[in-house]
Amino acid sequence: MRVPAGGTDGPGSGKGPGVLYLVATPIGNLEDVTLRALRVLREVDWIAAEDTRRTRILLAEHGISRPIHAYHAHNEHRRLPHLLQRLREGECGALVTDAGTPAISDPGFLLARAAHSEAIAVEVIPGPSAVLTALLASGIPCDRFCFLGYPPAKGAARRRFLASAMDERRTVVLFESPHRMVRFLEEIASLDPARPIAVCRELTKRFEEVSRGSASQVFALLRERAPRGEFTVVLGAAPEGKNA
Repeated sequence: MRVPAGGTDGPGSGKGPGVLYLVATPIGNLEDVTLRALRVLREVDWIAAEDTRRTRILLAEHGISRPIHAYHAHNEHRRLPHLLQRLREGECGALVTDAGTPAISDPGFLLARAAHSEAIAVEVIPGPSAVLTALLASGIPCDRFCFLGYPPAKGAARRRFLASAMDERRTVVLFESPHRMVRFLEEIASLDPARPIAVCRELTKRFEEVSRGSASQVFALLRERAPRGEFTVVLGAAPEGKNA
């Protein structure tokens, strides 16, 4: 029996499997959380969080007190059986990431897949997304796009990744770490100096910054800086006729 958070039976009633909620949380500004997300976080039996410290800040901001379990890339295989068993026993749990939507380059997919495989209900509570926010901020067409996650750190795998991204006929969204950001821009500029690009830093936060222009222009703008913060990059699609 499915037991929705806030339903008549209440979470954890023991009348069948519970529900796993994948809850999107703010990527920066705490005001961006949805009313539905707050209701679910108040009513579930427990919250599995990628970073318990950041999640506690959000919960404290909204007066929410629930049991929190650490669930991140380094322990998800170990923690998964325990959380899955609690769902089997009728508890309802919420999975949140550091910021944004779980399972998008963050933990969440393995637990959601395991729940699906056992016919445990999985509900997505939509909300903030760095991918969509960057797309809208970029000024680059967003009617057709793909998300590629993080490029490999180095070597042939990185070169293949970047070449494939540059050949993509749709707008490309990806993440990059701050200590590789300048090198990334140099690589893109060497492949296509004129390619439209938007580098979005610290989206929705106090020091939000979006740098737009051609790859060569944005590289020249940012090359002397020591990039800090979280970056989302939007690349324009390959020009028509490229490699045709």
